[in-house]
Amino acid sequence: MTANITVRVNGKQLTVASGTIVAAAIAMAGIKSFGRSVSGELRGPLCGMGTCMECRVTINGQLHCRSCQTLCADAMEIRTDE
Repeated sequence: MTANITVRVNGKQLTVASGTIVAAAIAMAGIKSFGRSVSGELRGPLCGMGTCMECRVTINGQLHCRSCQTLCADAMEIRTDE
């Protein structure tokens, strides 16, 4: 049996299964862009393995966390640049 945990994505509370990666939780919250390029273009996960750095978000106040490589934890605060 998989336990559920609660996270907040851009202030919206979301319940996800334990073991869910942050990038998936963001997508489940209905968010399509994770940040912006230096020229202002919307960006999102590309490689899914931590190489491209396009999925970086703020987690619990820590900037530039790779959402495709980070597991959700209960009460985690996730912020995108959306």
